[in-house]
Amino acid sequence: MFSRIREDVNCVFERDPAARNAFDVFTTYPGIHAVLMHRLTHRMWCMGLKWLARVFSNLARWYTGIEIHPGAVIGRRFFIDHGMGVVIGETTEIGDDCTLYHGVTLGGTSWDKGKRHPTLGNNVVIGAGAKVLGPILIGDGVRIGSNAVVLKDVSADMTVVGVPGRLVGAKHLPDDKRQAIARKMGFDAYGATQDMPDPVATAVNGILDHIHAMDERLEDMCMGLKDLGAEVGDITLPNLDSCALKHVENKEIDPAVEVHDSPESTDKQT
Repeated sequence: MFSRIREDVNCVFERDPAARNAFDVFTTYPGIHAVLMHRLTHRMWCMGLKWLARVFSNLARWYTGIEIHPGAVIGRRFFIDHGMGVVIGETTEIGDDCTLYHGVTLGGTSWDKGKRHPTLGNNVVIGAGAKVLGPILIGDGVRIGSNAVVLKDVSADMTVVGVPGRLVGAKHLPDDKRQAIARKMGFDAYGATQDMPDPVATAVNGILDHIHAMDERLEDMCMGLKDLGAEVGDITLPNLDSCALKHVENKEIDPAVEVHDSPESTDKQT
């Protein structure tokens, strides 16, 4: 039991740079208090002491602002940062090394009994305000951005953003490399990174790529028909290259350096 408590406390130092020492974490972090209380109430729930488990879980909610149903199954090294407003439903299952931020809801979409809450794999990060609803499966290594609403299964190592949740790509890297890159980028406090791709731009670029491919096929077909003697009129199609939505990095500009648009503007100023 004490080894599990030590694990829950020590995992905070890997995910919160504000953590100073074990005593500070153990005494002042509401996420730790909620998780430790849930370890107790879940054991009561499994022993059949359901009413007593609900009483203690309500006391924990009053004290921490975090509501975890005693029936929820939570893995090792689970961390809730900030914590206020987090709701975890009865049939939720959470794997190892997962992180939740404030305002997250792992809820149900049905009043029927049985499995109605999500299942999270290992190493899942859910950003502030995100909602994961229904008996869906969230794969290992998934990142869910702040305020996203997820209603469908998500494959491993994917990133989800937006309402409704949109997939924005996977990084097929070994776990150690992925973790090293995440630490280097300063991820993931709220399930997002500075260079996260725009899902709308990704979708538009995919459509444009498809159009370009279709144009090339049609051009090949026209050339084939001409070789067979058919009369095919030449039509000049507009170029779509300028329509692509590219990701532009923000470059810092030194305010002390004066920027001129063109030589003509410089001549006018002089």
